[in-house]
Amino acid sequence: MKRDLHARSLHAVRGYIFDIDGTLALGDSSLNGYQALPGAIETLDLLETRNIPYVAFTNGSTKTPQQLSQALVKAGLRIDAERTLTPVSIALHLFRRKKYRRLLVLGGEGVWRPLVEAGFDVVRSPDRADDAQAVLIGWHPTFALADVDAACRAVWAGADLYTVSTAPYVASRDGRTLGISGALSAAVRSVTGKRATIVGKPSQEALKVACARLGAAPQEVAIVGDDPSLENAMALRGGALSVGVHTGLSSAADFAGLPHGQRPHYSLSGVQQLLEMIR
Repeated sequence: MKRDLHARSLHAVRGYIFDIDGTLALGDSSLNGYQALPGAIETLDLLETRNIPYVAFTNGSTKTPQQLSQALVKAGLRIDAERTLTPVSIALHLFRRKKYRRLLVLGGEGVWRPLVEAGFDVVRSPDRADDAQAVLIGWHPTFALADVDAACRAVWAGADLYTVSTAPYVASRDGRTLGISGALSAAVRSVTGKRATIVGKPSQEALKVACARLGAAPQEVAIVGDDPSLENAMALRGGALSVGVHTGLSSAADFAGLPHGQRPHYSLSGVQQLLEMIR
């Protein structure tokens, strides 16, 4: 009876937000060379057949949405760029609303290029931009002291501070991979005292943008992910259905060990089990 109740509520979902790393696929420690996880391709195919919209949302910022789409397609996950979201996708919406013009960016092409293409005046660290209105920290594996210095000086001069994520690590085929943006954000905060605003998961701004892409309200959406502090937290705070999977950072025991009220609505072995439940 309990399984039937679960199945009915899942079948009522009008849109899905899928995490990528540890949920739909796993990459290497550089977050490249994706391999689809069991059931991922078939689940997306089923949603296509039923005309149920979905987006693939990563907290990674190594790639632009277009580059991310291409990498996923190579792994057999036919997800076009309009269905891929990164934290920079959220930053674009937020920065436009804030009417920022000049930005200092710490990060690679996946961080700065979408902002440049959107018309922002972007300065890339280690170049300084003490007159920047905002600083955005993203995936920056080649960072050096000069990058941190540039960010701190901009913040001291009055810039708002943002980061794609403060997660300490992400899932990969090699296990846990360092969350560089979180480490850099912590470094800048330790010097300036300024806490970075998160633009990626689990921010409610991120949920708002993802739901707008789906054309559905949060209460009509299921969020599927492997991280209790990211996808699960975003879902529960926003009133969405939370589906935790055990193919990435967290096990069934990890989800079960969460306090009451912080556990996902469903704790599944992976998207393969989700597929079986919604068929």
